[in-house]
Amino acid sequence: MGKITFYEDRAFQGRSYECTTDCPNLQPYFSRCNSIQVEERPNCQGHQYFLRRGEYPTTAMDGLSDSIRSCHPHSPGEMKIYERDELRGQMSELTDDCLSVQDRFHLTEIHSLNVLEGSWILYEMPNYRGRQYLLRPGEYRRFLDWGAPNAKVGSLRRVMDLY
Repeated sequence: MGKITFYEDRAFQGRSYECTTDCPNLQPYFSRCNSIQVEERPNCQGHQYFLRRGEYPTTAMDGLSDSIRSCHPHSPGEMKIYERDELRGQMSELTDDCLSVQDRFHLTEIHSLNVLEGSWILYEMPNYRGRQYLLRPGEYRRFLDWGAPNAKVGSLRRVMDLY
């Protein structure tokens, strides 16, 4: 299970709060958030931010608000990818980040997929570049279901949600 640590001040200073499960209300713990550390990965509402493993010495530089009210760290995800529409054709499974779909699965296109667990960001190009598409659990029977203009997929990454 992952952990997120929120700090009131920049560069991981000031009061902090660690979160390893859903945190529906962070306000009782501190009034602002200016840096975050992500170590892996109730009714949350509002603006959402998706963070990957790393350190965020200042939330302002990353476009984050200094008011974070809840979070949802994801457990490891699981996804099945298919070379054809309607969840048909060659199927491959993944449970961790994939820097290059072509290198790992020998595919340049994914026509359908099934997100079984966790949230993922699908990138149009390898090395987590290009257009991004958020994938939540569910079946995506064709690339149009995730909003892409074509089936080109370069990389995939699990994400953590902050609201």
